[in-house]
Amino acid sequence: MSPTDLLSTVEIETTRNPAFTVIWLHGLGADGNDFVPIINELTSSSQKGIRFIFPHAPMRPVTVNNGYVMRAWYDIYGAGAKMDSREDETGIRDAQRAIDALINHEIQRGTAAHNIVLAGFSQGGAIALQTGLRQKNRLAGIIALSCYLPLANYLAVEAHANNTAIPILMAHGAYDPIVPISLATASRDYLLQANYTVEWHEYPMEHTVCMQEINDIDSWLQRVLT
Repeated sequence: MSPTDLLSTVEIETTRNPAFTVIWLHGLGADGNDFVPIINELTSSSQKGIRFIFPHAPMRPVTVNNGYVMRAWYDIYGAGAKMDSREDETGIRDAQRAIDALINHEIQRGTAAHNIVLAGFSQGGAIALQTGLRQKNRLAGIIALSCYLPLANYLAVEAHANNTAIPILMAHGAYDPIVPISLATASRDYLLQANYTVEWHEYPMEHTVCMQEINDIDSWLQRVLT
């Protein structure tokens, strides 16, 4: 994929010539602007000098929303999915390739792979896990918010050895009606059983982000961006 084929993005740098990059993926129906305001809340980690990249997912019809066309990383066939339920494998893998291209572009721009974090909320978090665990370059970490592990049955054979020790931050709302917390804890347990390092946080909220969660993300970024 050439630079002209890259996803359209919103890009913000907290300092000149930042050494670190956070690629942050939005949820279903949102766009790259959705998480831009979080930069001002990450008061400690942003001082390190980070290039935040917020890509826009492609427009596509989403089955669970009666085929309505919206920004989505992949299609969703039904509500209340389980880890082993029917998934849009083609869409998930297409999204993975698109994020891989953004990672490669950052490396070409001079950011070391081990200074790149993949982050995402809901669908975006699922793609952050899908991509980061299979990425050939060793990354700094993965932030997976209010999401689950997609294509879990393929992970054992597709995971890349360079990211078996990648730090993973998972966070979820206890009252999430969109992505049930049971799906997230099952994903967490699957990763733990596969010997990944997962830091887990749970909050008394629905399918959203709270201030305590942002503070925990800030602290985690402080630790992994070194």
